[in-house]
This record gives sequence, C-alpha cells and structure tokens, in this order.
Amino acid sequence: MDPRIWISKIGFNDNQKINFDENDIKVFVGPNNAGKSASLKEIANLLYGKNDKTIVVVDINIEKKGDEAGLLSFIQSHSNKHFLGANSEPHYKGYGFDIYGGIIKDNWDNYKKGLSELFPMFVISLNTETRLLAANPPNCIKLTSEPPTHPIHFLQKSDGLEKKFSDYFRQAFGKDLIVHRNAGSEVPLYVGERPIPKEGEDRFSESYWNDVEKLDLLHLQGDGMRSFVGVLLNIFISSHSILLIDEPEAFLHPPQARLLGKMIARDLPSERQLFLATHSEDLLKGLLDASKDHLKIIRIQRIGAINKVSVLNSTDIKEIWNDPILRHSNVLDGLFHSKVIICESDSDCRFYSAVLSAVNDDTGSISPDILFIHCGGKHRMPTVIRSLKKLDVIVRVVADFDVLNDTNPLRQIYEELGGTWTDIEGDWKFVKHSIDEMRSDLETDDVKKEIMNILEKCGKNVPKDKVSDIEKILKKTSAWSKAKDVGRSFITGGDPIRAYDGIQEKLKKKGLFIVEVGQLEGFCRSIGNHGPKWVNEVMAKNLKDDTELETARRFIQDVIS
Repeated sequence: MDPRIWISKIGFNDNQKINFDENDIKVFVGPNNAGKSASLKEIANLLYGKNDKTIVVVDINIEKKGDEAGLLSFIQSHSNKHFLGANSEPHYKGYGFDIYGGIIKDNWDNYKKGLSELFPMFVISLNTETRLLAANPPNCIKLTSEPPTHPIHFLQKSDGLEKKFSDYFRQAFGKDLIVHRNAGSEVPLYVGERPIPKEGEDRFSESYWNDVEKLDLLHLQGDGMRSFVGVLLNIFISSHSILLIDEPEAFLHPPQARLLGKMIARDLPSERQLFLATHSEDLLKGLLDASKDHLKIIRIQRIGAINKVSVLNSTDIKEIWNDPILRHSNVLDGLFHSKVIICESDSDCRFYSAVLSAVNDDTGSISPDILFIHCGGKHRMPTVIRSLKKLDVIVRVVADFDVLNDTNPLRQIYEELGGTWTDIEGDWKFVKHSIDEMRSDLETDDVKKEIMNILEKCGKNVPKDKVSDIEKILKKTSAWSKAKDVGRSFITGGDPIRAYDGIQEKLKKKGLFIVEVGQLEGFCRSIGNHGPKWVNEVMAKNLKDDTELETARRFIQDVIS
C-alpha cells in the first residue's frame, strides 16, 4: 500500500473544529472576501509546516499511513535518482519535487509538525494561474525509464489515459484531445477531430502526424480549455494524497462548470482528499449530481475579524437534492450571498428585486449582497430555510397574507426561523377564526349558477381546464379568497386587528414578513393582470418615484433591514 497523508481535523478562528474523513470532498463557499481562498492557502502553509501566521485556519491535524521503507519505495518509483556535490545521499526528482534523501526519515517521523520537503510528494495546490501551466508542452521523456515530471507525461505514457481525457474534453468542448508523441523535444497537446490513419498506415505514420499538426495546439487556446485540462490532469493523474484547488470553475461557462463538478465527484480516485473553494453554484450542482455521500459544504462568512464557519453534511444536502423543484432552482446560490429572501414565486422575486434596485439607485448606495429565491410555493419554504440556516445564511421570508389560513406551513416556517409556536398560537387562532366567520363573496345560488354554466359547456367528460375553473369558483366561497386579495384591511374589529398586529410583530422579529396588501398584485391595483403579466407591466413604471408603489418600497426596505 502506498504511503498516504490526510487531514483529520481543521480548527478555524471562530473556535470551530471540523472533522474530516480520508476521502471527503470539502467545498468552501460563502460571500466574496469571506476567507475561502485564504483557507486553502493557510491549509497549504500548515501542511508544509511554515511558521507564517495564519488568520482563518488556526490549526490542522495531520494523519499518515505507511512506514519509512514504503515511503522510500514510493518516492523511488516516482522519481529519478541523482547526486549533487559531495552529498552521500541522493536527490529524488519527480513531478513537482526534488527531495534530498538525507531528510526523508526526519520529515516522515515529524509529519505532525508539517511535511516540509515531503510536501510536494503528497500535496498539490492549484490556483487560477498554475493550472493553466499544465497545458504547456513539457520536454519529452524516455518513456521506458524516466518518471513523469509533468502531467502531460502521464498521457504520453498511456494510450488508455489519453483516451479517457479525450472523452472528458469532448464532453465539455465537442473536440478530441490528442497527445503528439513525435513532436521532437516537446510533447504538445492538440485539440480537434482526431485524424483517422489512411489505409495501410497507422498512428506512427508521418502522414498521420502531419494531419495532427493541422489541428489547434491546446496551449494556444482560451483559458477555459487550458484550465479545464489542468484541473482534471492534476486531480486524476497525480498520486498526491491532498488536493487544494481554488475556483476550479474559473474561465468556464456554466454548463462546463457543472460538467467539471460532476466529473470530479464521480471519478475522483480513491485515497484522495479534495478541498475546493468556489463561487459557482453550477460547479456545486455538478458535484451534487454525482455524489452526495462524501461531500461536505463548508460556508465561511466574515464577521469583523472572525471568519465564522458552518457545515452542511450529506444528510442535509440530500434533503434539498431529492426535491426535484428545489434541485432545479437557484436555492444553492444562496450559499454565496450574505442574505437570502425566500419568496413564493419567480414573479415575487423579480418584483421585489427590481424595487430594491430602484431604492438603492435613488439613494446612490451600492445594492446589498442579497439573493431573492423562490421554492415553488409556501410548503417548500421550511426545507430551504432549514438548509440555509444550517450554514448560517441570514434568511428572510416573504409570504402572501393567506399563509395565516393553515397551521402548516405557517408553524413550520416560523419554527425553522427560530420562533416558538405557542408564542403566537393563541392570537393566530383568534385571527383565523375571525376571518373564517366572515361572509363569502358568493351565495349558494350564485355558486350553483356559475358551476352549471361551466358544466353545460362540457361533453361526457369534464376537461382539466374546466375542473380548474370550478376550483377557482369554490375558492371564492371562502372568506380567505377575499382576504388574500386585500390583506390586513379585510380584518374588522379592534381585537382581531390587535391580535394580527401582535402576530406580525413577532413574525418579523424572526424573519417572516406577511404581505399586508394581500399578495403581490396588491402593491399596484391599477394594473389588472396577475403573476408574470402583472410584473411585466409594473416594471414599465417608475419604480423609485411612482406614488402607488410607495408601499412596496417601504415593505422591501423593512424586509432587508
């Protein structure tokens, strides 16, 4: 068994200590300048054993497997041995390292203090610059006796690996990746349609390589292609135990970032510990597409001089990922923002976001780091709240007035936001009862007449659209249909209003804001449409000055405060 190094625990400057398994994929997320990239750099420094003062990561626990004899055998199999000067011990030179044999035992015995010269044998750290270099042609090596000193050498030595990486590349860019093994002193990579040897020829024929050289050189292509190859080569080919990668999605379009995440999670070799820092929801979704069992999402946010960390484990992740509507929403994008506003629909998000932008434009201030998301209605809100709050995302919820109509999801939302149901239960029952007792819009005869008008136009079977029309009529028989249209003003009498205002105050303190004009369309009743059509029309108005929208402006400022 090859020797191995891994991190079993990391301590952060908020006094949190997080345990890790040997094969975990750890993903650092959070708002800009929260400490994600800094964490990777400091982990690398602590692994090496540098005495530089760290800020975000306070300490790490390093573990190892293997003995000294196995380590020496491992080093020898991945390097060339050479002597320098009068040293009695040889130097071992391989991919990314040049280790003096005289320090191997001491470094291995004292690994808890840092790997020192053994660091490049076990750890690779990729930033947005170093990964691009992996696409540059290395010097050619003697395949039968010289060990690889560059990632492309691994492809040069193995047709199987070349095909595997060409398949990866084609999925992302629609082109083949080809190793030119007969290019002289260098080993370049080409991209394009792989040539087919002519009859009577093979891949060693001059004409075949002439066709290859008509294609495009990888190292002369855009940063997206080069970065994609650099990330995958270093993850899948090298023998490093610990991989530290900052923004693997850099230079990639969203579909390619998601594909990269999926490839990483699906095909990461065993005996690897991977740490990623990302700003990309697409990369995160790709990781989740392929694996949820060995994935830890670690959110970092900066509060003054403290970098507060929180963890979303695989169980929490599965709860979101197993819900198809949440899976295909932008819920996970909330991990990269300082505050998330959860709404009922996409129309709500568009309107409130636009009003907030107009308010900030008016004041000349920078728009706050806020994300508006929807989750397909009220009943999914508790799941999203629970997951985001586990990662210490500040959450606000905006719900239409009729959220008061049922115990759930009102109770679930309130409790997930940190409220205690018994604090509002009495007043809520009183308000609900007062609305339930109010007269409906329609008399029984009116209901019969409207339903019969629909049924008389149907044939033997009632079409689905007619069933929907009947359901809308039946909803009008409930006072809550009218209450949703007008909101707080529907409540009559002093005691019910006082009870409602008491509930509203407690809900706001926990982050739940009820639309007091009933629903979105109540903010601008001069427009008669509903949903997306209403939003499209209201967006044509002057959102920052229109007097009819003053209530909406005050409402959204209250929500984000």
